Amino acid sequence: MVLGDARALDSFVGLNGESVDGLADVTYWGKYADDAHARFGGERTPQHGGQGPYGRLDLPLREAHEFADRIRSRGPRAGLMVSVDAHSHFHLLDRAGQIHPLLAGQIEIDGCQVLGLGWDPGDHSMRHRGERAWDQVYAVTLEQAGTTTLLRWTIPTEAEEPDQAEN
Repeated sequence: MVLGDARALDSFVGLNGESVDGLADVTYWGKYADDAHARFGGERTPQHGGQGPYGRLDLPLREAHEFADRIRSRGPRAGLMVSVDAHSHFHLLDRAGQIHPLLAGQIEIDGCQVLGLGWDPGDHSMRHRGERAWDQVYAVTLEQAGTTTLLRWTIPTEAEEPDQAEN
């Protein structure tokens, strides 16, 4: 979930978007990750509750793809996963929240602070389509309740939503 100013949200580069800064992250994990690390290097990436996969962060796109290709072609063929993640806003928010227990991270987009809240796979019991592409952007309020700040928003029932077939 992404919360922010409308200007920032209009500029948001999502999941499969291109790199916003010409950089990418390469991570690798799996049964033979330690062997690949001994051969190709890299560092453990930060992750809440422990160490994340091995990888190299903030590489120029071309260098990131070349590094990943070296691992894939000269490393173990099975039992090793390699990922190249371009620095889209989606990826940068995800990365910013990886060390937070609620997967909450913050980045700046178009001069505005944007908050991203990661969803665990078990959290996907709600309807999706809450995005600009579906004309479904929900207003959010922050309310002070004693020493706690509450985030509130209302998502209409399915009967109240516009007919999705029209989009």
